[in-house]
This record gives sequence, structure tokens and C-alpha cells, in this order.
Amino acid sequence: MEKDIVEEYGHRVGYSDSEIDKFREGGHRTRHIKRLSQAAQLYSIEAQVVRSRHCNSGHVEGQKFILDVDGNLITKLCPKKMCVYLVSQLPIPVAQINERLSEGHDPGDFHFMRYVRCPDVGVECLGYGEVMLKLQVIPRVK
Repeated sequence: MEKDIVEEYGHRVGYSDSEIDKFREGGHRTRHIKRLSQAAQLYSIEAQVVRSRHCNSGHVEGQKFILDVDGNLITKLCPKKMCVYLVSQLPIPVAQINERLSEGHDPGDFHFMRYVRCPDVGVECLGYGEVMLKLQVIPRVK
């Protein structure tokens, strides 16, 4: 079964046959692809705005950014306008969730970076505004 998943992945991203063979070296990548392909059917990642003050991009409390388990923003489920500074805070928590999934752990039970903030410090600290997101793994609705 792993071979099929690796080949399917490799063909989807444009690997040559020799690159697919190279990909199989070290079990971590094969395990990662296998477990994420299983989790993709079960989970999404939600980043919800829980605090927003003076955001130039217009992000408001309650807004949600939805990502698949690979970390891709599902744009039809996200705000039409997304601040690059805010979205740039997502890689570390998404990587933690990916790691938990690839190791067979509960993806929602991570302890660092459940909340992230845009790097703006707000008008009081010579910035402009400030936004905070809460990240969580949610079941996919069918």
C-alpha cells in the first residue's frame, strides 16, 4: 500500500521514477505521506481570529482561515483578503500538527503555538494594529 501512496504522490508532484525511488529512502517520508493521506480525509486545520484591534487588512474576531492538513489555505473557506504578515505566522503550528499526524499522535494535542499573533505590535508600541489567531484541528464535515 505504501508503494502506491508514494507513487501517487510522486506522480502528482511531478517526480521522475528515480526521484520516487530516492523518496523511499528513509521511512520518515513514506510514513509522513501515508499518514497524512489518511488524515486528510478526517481533519482540517482552523485558525480563527480571537482578537483584532485596528487591523489594516480588516480581519475581525470570528473570521476563520481553513487549511488542509498539508498546510494549504482553502481559499473558498478563508477571508477574501488575507494579510501576509498574519498568514506568515502559521508554518510552525501547522508543522507541529503535521508531525503529530505523521507519528500517529492526536493532532489537536500540541502545546506550543496554539495561539499566534501577527508581528505588528499595535499603535501603542509605534505599530498599526494587532491580530491573534487560535489554531485547532477540526473534523472534516462531509
